Amino acid sequence: MKTVIWGLLIPEMSSGEHSNIGAIFFAVGFSLMMALDVALG
Repeated sequence: MKTVIWGLLIPEMSSGEHSNIGAIFFAVGFSLMMALDVALG
């Protein structure tokens, strides 16, 4: 799964006109899921 995220999804998100928006939302969503996993786990 890690290879899929770093190898495929991130380069695809950064190849568009609004590349920063996709990277920012990905980082925010990932951080939120990690925080919920730690808090509720």
